[in-house]
Amino acid sequence: MTVEADTTKTGQDWITTPVTARLLRGHLDLEETAHGLLPHRLPTRARRQVPDRQLAVAEAQPSGVRVAFRTAATRIELDTLPTRRAYRGFPPPADGVYDLLVDGRLTAQATVAGGRLRTVVDLVTQAAELTEGPVGTARFGGLPARAKDVEIWLPHTEVTELVALRTDAPVEPLPERGRPVWLHHGSSISHGSNASHPTGTWPALAAARGGVELVNLGFGGGALLDPFTARAIRDTPADLISLKIGINVVNTDAMRLRAFGPAVHGFLDTVREGHPRTPLLVVSPVLCPVHEDTPGPLLPDFTDGVLSFRATGDPAERAAGRLTLNVIREELARIVGLRAVDDPHLHHLDGRDLYGERDYLELPLPDGLHPDGAAHRRIGERFARLAFGPGGAFAPVS
Repeated sequence: MTVEADTTKTGQDWITTPVTARLLRGHLDLEETAHGLLPHRLPTRARRQVPDRQLAVAEAQPSGVRVAFRTAATRIELDTLPTRRAYRGFPPPADGVYDLLVDGRLTAQATVAGGRLRTVVDLVTQAAELTEGPVGTARFGGLPARAKDVEIWLPHTEVTELVALRTDAPVEPLPERGRPVWLHHGSSISHGSNASHPTGTWPALAAARGGVELVNLGFGGGALLDPFTARAIRDTPADLISLKIGINVVNTDAMRLRAFGPAVHGFLDTVREGHPRTPLLVVSPVLCPVHEDTPGPLLPDFTDGVLSFRATGDPAERAAGRLTLNVIREELARIVGLRAVDDPHLHHLDGRDLYGERDYLELPLPDGLHPDGAAHRRIGERFARLAFGPGGAFAPVS
């Protein structure tokens, strides 16, 4: 790998290493920008078919994406250009967190000041105004002066352009560790909404406990059984796959029962084209009281200046095919049971086993929709036990 000396920052020798695909994990595509490299979690072909700004932003937010390398450096600097999201009338968000892992352990955290601000002016249409800002730097120091595996997990809810990586010792790509690759697709809960830092999202926590390499295709508002997402999963190498389906279908009021069942079959058919015998786990929604028996659409509620969400559908219309979380859970269980007769590697997990009524009483959803950091940890720990543990869909084959 080519390196070059850079003494312009502090007067001390730095080694600048180009950030390339060899130093990145958890992404599906990379885009060269005027500033650097932008990781994407959907490939180019899929992005051309994305129908709305919501998903376009979500897939570019690097949940689960990390810069990974081996080095003896004691000081590391990563220049980035963040794009943060704010809502008109509310304070700007806190700076996103960069998690530094040394040999798999969370060792330090940093933030990057500056960057762009994308202010959403209409929650329904996602229309927004963009304010430009400068490149900033995440700095880490005091690291052990020995060869070590380093991962910098990028902020999971900030679009992040990677500009430059500097260290005070040479860098080489992180060697493959022979870990299985787990690809997970889901909604904003899988994306990490309300988690306080990138390795605190429930998929990151579950991946650490399961000893696997994570590819997180959790998209805030974007788990809608889109065919382009199914094709992306089909074409991505993976040893284990999970699909968390349902909440976005309900809260967008995107389908009725007649369309939902065939859409699930079609999504699974496409995934199976590329992964015919890969362990495939279908996960139904975790508990969300606003949608258990009330259809969407979901609308924001700003009562008392606090953002929360409420379902606006009529529960009486379930008989006409309107979807609720309970309806979806029943349908997913039926579909997986039907298909599993001929697909022994297909499995089902009720999302309420990850977060259910007792959990809601102890750890309620702060905005009525998304779990907080403590609930993310509980979901991650339970998923690791139920999926990666003995008898689970992802348990090692002896």
